[in-house]
Amino acid sequence: MDQVLVNGAILAASYALIALGITIIFSIMNVLNFAHGQMFMLGGLTVYWVMTELELPFAVGLIAATVAVGAIGMFFEVFFFRRVIRSATREENTMLLAVGTALLLENIALSLFGEKHRGIPPVISGVHRLGDAFIPSNRLLVFVVSIALIALVLIVVNYTKTGRAMRALAQDRTATLLMGVDAHRISMIGFGLGAALAGVAGALLISVSGINAGIGNAISTKAFVMIMIGGAGVVSGALLGAVALGFIEAIGYAFIPGSVTYLLIFTGLILFLLIRPQGIMGKPWG
Repeated sequence: MDQVLVNGAILAASYALIALGITIIFSIMNVLNFAHGQMFMLGGLTVYWVMTELELPFAVGLIAATVAVGAIGMFFEVFFFRRVIRSATREENTMLLAVGTALLLENIALSLFGEKHRGIPPVISGVHRLGDAFIPSNRLLVFVVSIALIALVLIVVNYTKTGRAMRALAQDRTATLLMGVDAHRISMIGFGLGAALAGVAGALLISVSGINAGIGNAISTKAFVMIMIGGAGVVSGALLGAVALGFIEAIGYAFIPGSVTYLLIFTGLILFLLIRPQGIMGKPWG
């Protein structure tokens, strides 16, 4: 059981980066980013390209993935979503645009990297023991870096001027505009930050499980599951959803055949949403 708990904690930490990113984008712009999984995929493939083609260290790849995917997120916000939000009369338009960007990113990745599953060697070697559990050093590195990044993002969101503007925009957009906040700039930064978190999660996990160009939809599905559990647009809810999914997945893979685990997760999720559609930490809509 110790091994299951350790596996769950490592999964939860990396999932929290993904959930935090999609929640920041949704809370600021009210956009469900269906391309979040594809941004995760691009982060991983960027590290792969930096290490195999440029033969640079993993740390350089990690920084490159964060900057590149963050820049893609800001580009999407400025040139795609901002224009559609300004002109569209229905919220579904942003959802359709998000699906379109997901397909765009996936096909670009397929053109550049093909369908082959890509991976990199473990960044560090060795195994640590915690009780009856064994922790490969590579997975421990992913856990530590993920926790550090989550703490850094929470500090930025809660204690910086830009972070306070993000929270204000998420709580009351009209009042925030009346206070003179540059909503366009904050939305661009928020989208870039959310995308960068997905990218860095992919950059970390390519050293553990590898990544291919078609993995984006599965990651986006997991991101939606996490925010449905915790509550859409709520940072604490996103983290709670990540912890819940990480441990449920670890327990399921340990005691139940793999294909059945997600069948039970989706069944349980539907039953949960019938009782609490806003998630654990979310507020009722309407």
